[in-house]
Parts: sequence; C-alpha cells; structure tokens
Amino acid sequence: MSASIVHLVRHGEVHNPNGVLYGRLPNFGLSERGHDMARMTADWFAQRRADGAAVGRLVTSPLLRARQTSEPISEALGLEPVVEPRVIEAASKLQGLNKVAKRLRDPRRWPLLRNPLRPSWGEPYADQVQRMAGAVADHRDQVLAQGEADEIVIVSHQLPIWVTRLASEGRSLGLNAGRRVCTLASVTSLHFQDGNFVGLDYSEPAAELLVGAVNIPGA
Repeated sequence: MSASIVHLVRHGEVHNPNGVLYGRLPNFGLSERGHDMARMTADWFAQRRADGAAVGRLVTSPLLRARQTSEPISEALGLEPVVEPRVIEAASKLQGLNKVAKRLRDPRRWPLLRNPLRPSWGEPYADQVQRMAGAVADHRDQVLAQGEADEIVIVSHQLPIWVTRLASEGRSLGLNAGRRVCTLASVTSLHFQDGNFVGLDYSEPAAELLVGAVNIPGA
C-alpha cells in the first residue's frame, strides 16, 4: 500500500502593470509582492519538512513566473527544480490582450466565445487535464520508486491546476474563472493511495499578502 501527496503550487503575483492576459508570453516575472509570496510558500514547505514530510522532487513550469516561484522552495527543500513542459500555462488565443472583457465586445472576436465549455478561445480543458495528469503520475511514480520520499511539489498555473482539481473530484471542467479556488501562491495538495486519487487539501501560505494583490488569470 503506497500513499503519496502531490502539491500543485500556483505562482506568486506577476509584475503586470498593463493588465495583460500573459498566457505563455515570456518575460512575465514576479512582482516584489510575488517574490514575498513565493518565500512564504517556501516557508510552508520547510515547516512540512520539519514536521516529518519527505518531499522527493520539485517540478516547475518553464515559464519565468513559475521558475521564480520555485527558487525559494528549492532553497528550503534542497531540491533542484526539474523543468516540466507539461505543467505550463494553458494556451489562449486571447494571450497578449489587456481589458479582455471590453475587447470581447468586438464582433470579430465573438467566434472565440462559441463554446465556453471547451473552451473555444484556447486549449481544451480536457487536454490540460491530460497533460497535467501525465506529469503528476510520472513524477509521483518515479519518486515513489526510489523509496525515499512520498511527496512532490509542482509549480504551475491557475487554470491547469484548477481543471486538474475539478477532474480529480469528478466535477465539470467548464466552471467559470470567477469560481476558481486557486489563488496566488496557493497549494492544492492531491492525495493518492496506490495511484488512485483519494482526496485533497487546499492551503494559502501567503494569505496575508492577497489583499491588494493583482490576481489576473494568466489564461
């Protein structure tokens, strides 16, 4: 019987003064507050380790904001981050736009809204779940096979983490952005028994910094 935990960490606040939906665009790094959030999340994991948790791997999306969030966690846990393309932000045809709600009033963009349950403006939710689930399973199983740890940390992005949670809980993937329970620098911890999902915990290590933070969905 093997029990394991996969912690899905959302990156901290992004420096984004123009309010751009940044998606997979390069060079969108953390703000000063975002770096503070990352350090608080790292402290949360350091406390887990002090309490006896055995974290065997740190995985990160290749995007700058995720890699910067992983840095203090790397220092706290003594783990070199593994860059994993499968946990990258969702692809979006709205990438690069600001004031998205206003711009979607343009009739030329209405075809992008024809199927919000897919969604028609970007990478299908089901595809995001498939790639995230593959990364979760592969890294989890590799660490368990080594026999020295039973937890891993994956630094990713709000939408991929959220749809992974929804799929794990058997809920509809089409819940709107306003209902996402996955705030900045949060930790969604998936619990597995013999490779099967059995439950989750949700934590906000940087909760005290969320007031006033810019929390624009990346995709």
